[in-house]
Amino acid sequence: MREEKTSILAHLKKLRETDPARLWRMASVAIGSAVGMAAAIAVVPGASESPFSTETVVQQLGTPPISISRHDEHPFIREDRVRSGESLGTALRRLGVSDSAQISQANTQKLLKQLAGAFRPGATLTVASNAEGRLVTATLAQPGAETTPVIEPRNGQLEVTQKPLELESRVHMQSGTIQSSIFSALDIAGLPDSVAEALSDIFGDAIDFHADLRRGDRFNVVYEVFYHRGRAIRTGRILAAEFINRGVRHSAYLFRGADGHEDYYSQDGRSHKAGFLRSPLEFSRVSSGFSMRLHPVLGVWREHKGVDYSAPHGTAVKATSDGIVEFVGQQNGYGNFIVLRHGEKYTTGYGHLSGFAGGLKPGNKVRQGEIIGFVGSTGWSTGPHLHYEFRINDVHQDPLTVSLPNAAALTKAELRSFETQIAPLTAQLAHLEQSKTVFLD
Repeated sequence: MREEKTSILAHLKKLRETDPARLWRMASVAIGSAVGMAAAIAVVPGASESPFSTETVVQQLGTPPISISRHDEHPFIREDRVRSGESLGTALRRLGVSDSAQISQANTQKLLKQLAGAFRPGATLTVASNAEGRLVTATLAQPGAETTPVIEPRNGQLEVTQKPLELESRVHMQSGTIQSSIFSALDIAGLPDSVAEALSDIFGDAIDFHADLRRGDRFNVVYEVFYHRGRAIRTGRILAAEFINRGVRHSAYLFRGADGHEDYYSQDGRSHKAGFLRSPLEFSRVSSGFSMRLHPVLGVWREHKGVDYSAPHGTAVKATSDGIVEFVGQQNGYGNFIVLRHGEKYTTGYGHLSGFAGGLKPGNKVRQGEIIGFVGSTGWSTGPHLHYEFRINDVHQDPLTVSLPNAAALTKAELRSFETQIAPLTAQLAHLEQSKTVFLD
């Protein structure tokens, strides 16, 4: 350091003898450099002397006085999980209830029966009590349930009522890549099976999720999740989705029409819904097809102009397509019979019913999959089954082999509204595709 200073001073002396103006310019630089070196040396880690002085200050801090009146109406809220082996009364006492009469009532079999098994180890118990230690309300959270049992004092007795949860809807987005199956990919991404099932239903018109999936196929999905007090309760509707299968992009958007009905359409307005369901029953077997047969009641050979589905008495019967009720009531050998009209060309018939859906009458609009009646054995029938007919221009067709029409696409007016509704969802799907927020191995 001393040698560097001597060198700088010698250089300054030489400059002073030749150029005074230059001297001061260079002197400024030299002095700045020297100061910089001195500062750098001063803060080198491990230096023996610290440039900062420190002082330890110890001060006792008091807490402000808190006074709660025994008549204060604001409740104390405490929450915890029910512990193994403890009774409801014990759990309430642990969470702030000290009233002995209420503790005794909480342990009665009558109250526990009203809770219908909701009180069990691991359940979340939220207790509101007043300043006197009396119970105001207690609720038990049940995973996935949209109602909760509420325990409240009424006329000196604890009573249980089921109350709906106040749910908050939030929009979630997720992406993934298929390696084995859609269920496996969504499971790795932390999505429930219900999302996989919904995707399968939505894109079922274009993709066979059992045979068509390939390693590397991708999906982007925007969907609802319902929360209660910050806890996810259940998954809601899929709002928009894309599936890239074998390099082909398929899109689906949930669209609410002017009548309030919702359905899924591709980005160009084509419906993802089949025009007709093949069967009006979810689980059944064909007991008699569309052919000539020996009538089981009349004992004569005659044409069977429909398909019989064997099913237990009371099984729900669904409308196979959107339509209007044309007939509902008794009709000869059909027994209890329903006829639905689907546009100008198509009608469907449902016979031998044990009963009809409540309020069903001619002129009613029904939606595909809506329950319209129940399997029975009325009319000319030897056992519970559904007789189902499919007609084109009033000519009977085989429901199992007839070429079924597609659902109608959106009209020009509907398409304009549709494009406005899906604009933010399209942006979200594009963001997912670009950001690849989730990568699945």
